[in-house]
Amino acid sequence: MEQKKRVFYSEAAYVIGIICIQISISLMEKADFGLSMIVAPAYLLYLRISEFLPFFTFGVASYTMQGIVLLLMCLTLKRFRISYLFSFVTAVVGGYILDGFLYLLSFYTFDAMWSRIVMFAAGTVICCIGVAFMFRTYIPPESYDLFVKEVSKNFGIRQDRFKQAYDCTSCVVSVIFSFCFFGFGHFEGVKLGTVVCALVNGPMIGLFGRLYDRYFRFERLIKQKING
Repeated sequence: MEQKKRVFYSEAAYVIGIICIQISISLMEKADFGLSMIVAPAYLLYLRISEFLPFFTFGVASYTMQGIVLLLMCLTLKRFRISYLFSFVTAVVGGYILDGFLYLLSFYTFDAMWSRIVMFAAGTVICCIGVAFMFRTYIPPESYDLFVKEVSKNFGIRQDRFKQAYDCTSCVVSVIFSFCFFGFGHFEGVKLGTVVCALVNGPMIGLFGRLYDRYFRFERLIKQKING
C-alpha cells in the first residue's frame, strides 16, 4: 500500500531553506575549517575588499557574487526571465540574514577543537537540509542554487550529480582566488573543510531531497487560497 504523503507548503520550504543556509554559513565561518565551496569565493572577496571598504560585509559579498553567477547562468541558458531577478532578491535577503547571524555569533568564542568540529559538522548538514528545501519551492532560490536547478534541468543532468560537479568547480575557483588575493601557500576560506563539503554536499542534498519526496508532497499555499 502506497504511503500517503503529507502536504508541505513551498512557501515554508523557502523560508526554512534560506534561514538554514545562512545559519550553516555562519557556523562554518566560526568553525574556521574552511567554508562551503559555493560561498568560499564570496568570502575571499569579502576578506580582500573589506580591507579597503569596511561596509563590504560578508553578506554584501555574497549577493554580489550571486549577481555574477546569475549573469553566467543567463549566458549559459541563452535566455533571461523576470523571475530570475527574484533570485537576486533572495540573495540580498540572505545576505542580511547572514550578517545578522554572524553578528550574534561574534559575542561567543569557540576555541576548543571539539566545539569547532561540532559547529562545522552541524553547518554542513544544515546547509544540505536547506538547499534540498530550496530545490522544492517555486520561489526562485539564491543564484547558486538556481544555477544548479535551471542548468541541470535544461541539459537533462541529475540534479545531485550536477550539484557535486558545480561544488568541485567552485572549490577550484576558491583556491585560485586565495592564491591571487593572498599569495601561494596561504589559504584563506579554503581549507580541508572546503574539500569535504565539495565531496559530500551533492550526495547529502540528494539524500535529503529523496527523504522529503518520500514523505511530503510540496504544494503552493498562496495558489490554493486564491483558487479557493
